[in-house]
Formats: sequence, C-alpha cells, structure tokens
Amino acid sequence: MGKPTGFLEFERQPFPERPPLERIQDWNEFHLHLSTQDLQEQGARCMDCGIPFCHTGTMPEGGCPINNLIPEWNDLVYQNRWREALDRLHATNNFPEFTGRVCPAPCEGSCTLGLIDPPVTIKSIECAIIDRGFEEGWVVAEPPAVRTGKKVAVVGSGPAGLACADQLNTAGHTVTVYERADRIGGLLMYGIPNMKLEKERVERRVDLMRAEGVTFITNCEVGKDIPADSLLHENDAVVLCGGATNPRDLPIEGRELEGVHFAMEFLHGNTKELLDEKYGEVQGEGFSYPYISAEGKDVIVIGGGDTGNDCLGTSMRHGCKSVNMFEILPKPPPERAASNPWPEWPNIFRVDYGHAEVDARFGQDPRTFLISTKKFVGDEHGRLKELHTVLIEWVPSENGQRPQLREVPGTEKVWPAQLVFLSMGFLGPENPVLDQLGVERDARSNAQAEYGSFATNVPGVFAAGDMRRGQSLVVWAINEGRGAARECDRFLMGETSLP
Repeated sequence: MGKPTGFLEFERQPFPERPPLERIQDWNEFHLHLSTQDLQEQGARCMDCGIPFCHTGTMPEGGCPINNLIPEWNDLVYQNRWREALDRLHATNNFPEFTGRVCPAPCEGSCTLGLIDPPVTIKSIECAIIDRGFEEGWVVAEPPAVRTGKKVAVVGSGPAGLACADQLNTAGHTVTVYERADRIGGLLMYGIPNMKLEKERVERRVDLMRAEGVTFITNCEVGKDIPADSLLHENDAVVLCGGATNPRDLPIEGRELEGVHFAMEFLHGNTKELLDEKYGEVQGEGFSYPYISAEGKDVIVIGGGDTGNDCLGTSMRHGCKSVNMFEILPKPPPERAASNPWPEWPNIFRVDYGHAEVDARFGQDPRTFLISTKKFVGDEHGRLKELHTVLIEWVPSENGQRPQLREVPGTEKVWPAQLVFLSMGFLGPENPVLDQLGVERDARSNAQAEYGSFATNVPGVFAAGDMRRGQSLVVWAINEGRGAARECDRFLMGETSLP
C-alpha cells in the first residue's frame, strides 16, 4: 500500500452516473469514470489490512471468485503506474471490462475497511484500469507462439465459455466456440442490456480472441443443428458452458395470455433489435426472441433480482406508461443483520439503476415486497389486461423447517397490466447436448462435474459455469471457465501451466 493514512483522509467516491431522466432517453452506458486524481485517492483508501479478504473468494458469498490481486492494483493506481496495474489485473481476470461493469462486487462486501467505513471502490478502479488500457493501446492480440496440435470444442460463448476458450488458446490448443445465437457473447451479449454493458465492448474482446486464433461459429445449437457426438469425434476434448437458461415459470391462471413473457425473452429481443438496427442487417437465423415493446403499457416485473432490474430499465427506455416490481420476500434491512456478518456479502436494501430511474420518472420506488400474484386476467381477445395479487407473510414452521407462506386477508388488489415479465431465476440448462452426450446431471438438473476437476462422467468432456453450478454471477462463470480450461489442458497434455 502506498499511503497508510489514505483510508482516514479520503471518503469513498462511487461510480458517477448520468442523471436518470437523461439516460432513459438513450441506450448508452449510464456510468462514468472518476478523474485520474480521484481514482488515485480511491486507490489510496486500500488499507494495510494484513489479510485482504477482498480477493480470497473462499468464504460464503464473499471475496473475489477469481482472486483478483486487488490490493496490488489499488496501490499501483495510487502510484500512477497504470500499465503495471493492468498487468496485475489481467493476471487473474480475462475480461475486467465486463466484471468492472456488471459484477455486484462481492470483493467490496468483504473489504476490511467496510467494517468501519464505506469500502474501497474496487469495482470502479478495476473498470478504469481496463478502459485506460484499451485507450492507451496496451491491450493487443497475443497469439500463442506454439500450437499443441490438440483441438477443443467449447459449447456456449457466455463468460464461462469465453474465459475457457481464451485460456485454452493461450495454452496453444486450437479452440472452436459454438454459439446458438447470431452473435457471440451469450449472457454478455443478450442477457445484459446495452446501458449496463455496451455491446461494442463485448465485440472488441471477441475480435481480440479471433486475432489470437480462436474460431467462433454462430447460429449453431449443438445437439440440434449438429449432433453433439460429432464434437467428440472431431476434437480431443469438449467443454460445456451452455449456461442455465431454463427459466422458472409461474403456472397460475391466465399464464397463457398474450403479454406474459419470461424476462429473458424481453431483454434478448430488445438487444437484438438494437443491434440489427444499428448494423442494418440481421446476423442470421439462429436462436432468438422477437422484439417486445413496452411503449405506452403498464408493465409489471415479477422477481426482484438483477434481471428484473434490467427489465425496469429497458421498460423505462421504451417509454412505458407505468412499471411495478413484485418481490415475494421481505424488504432487506438497511444494514447487515446479525445473521449476515462481515465478510459475507451484505444482504441489505439497495437502489440499483432501474429502481432509481423509475423513482425519478414516476416519483416512487417500483418495488412491492411480500406480495404474491394469484392470477392473470385477459380481455376477450386473449390479451393480458390485469393481474390479481395478495400480500403475504412468512410464518415460522412448527417443526423448525423452512417458513411457510400465508396470505394476509383483506389485502387483495387488482393491477392494470398489458405486459408482465417473469424474472424469478433459472432452473438449469436446457441445451440437449447433455442428454446426447450422456452426461449425468445432479439433483438440480445441472451437469454433474465436481468443482475443481470440472470433469463429467464422459471422458474428455468437461462442464463449467452456470451449466455446472446453476445460475450465478459473471465473475463465477469466469472462475469456472478458467478452472475447466486448466483441467482440460491437464487432460490433454498430462500437465498444465495454466493458473
């Protein structure tokens, strides 16, 4: 650390953001950068804490899963040694331009300074380092000097697949990535809206990987467009990184009505429409969802996570008439509960960008907690016109098991709605490649592969990311992609030097 008293001298300055009412008029990123001096001061807040929990990633829901060397690059930024900071950042993270924007920053939740003051702005410093690296021309294609002659197929081009492909290519293997959509990026391309992660940043990294020798094949769903076993015949190993894309449904009365959609249908279709319009052409006829417009409509989002928040922000940019969000769980506390100690991720009430935009436009936070949807009601044409709800409470069970849901009498309500987006998480992978390859599944229907080895029951087939662990964070997907690449390399070569 460069300034032992920095945490005493400087206050936390988070990402500056464009004003909500301004940014909902376009699809550009809403966050900005601090000045170089401000970033140096923020780096100076990093303490000589002895044990930097921020980058351990070993405790439950805390620390950095990819073990970013956070204290090191914080100190280098403070010293204005940005080129070296970029090297330390890339040592553990293939794609800091993604995590620096979309990661919820569990590292900050386990920052030692957070015990007494607001934590270090780790995420914004990370983002600033990589953005400066691109601006200065420090990030360039680095093809491997030697090829091993081994061929690997990676199924899925989300963060796990890209991280895996990047690492295997670095080791000298010939890597081909298969993607069922028309553009590379998976969740990064079509699951995260443009205002949170501009797609040029994804395309820029993919172009670098192409220049380094990775081959990408789009509009190709393995197990449907080509048989999965053909990958085993044509390659020395296969890594499955298809994600957990099977959404949780809400099978209540009226679910079949026009206007009730899964959240990912809305987000995917919207981004595809933006990109097709920008480039003036459709990239192909691969897997995609149609465009859904929220303009002038009453919108309700069921589910309060990141995906639901992205539905709020997207609906605002469409010009919706109103938008509400339903959450079946209680409102989180403003500060850590006793059962949620440091260095775990703090489960506290937060206002994300979508919440802030709705508040700025309509004058109130869109969230209603402890509410359950009873049924959807449509008009004579089968189009959604309203939904019915009731408030609920969670009652402790007598046998000490999970609390039970109980409706609160007299709290029934009818909400006008022409669009409902179901954002209640995902149940597991939907890709038929698992069945065709004979890969065993765990109790949650994910690919069965032990963390650390990532090997399935089929020799030469590995699994990583959400397809193996279930729905999780982008940073965990990168962790698993890197880990699977390491073990795949060991399988192919008998040893590995990959981290």
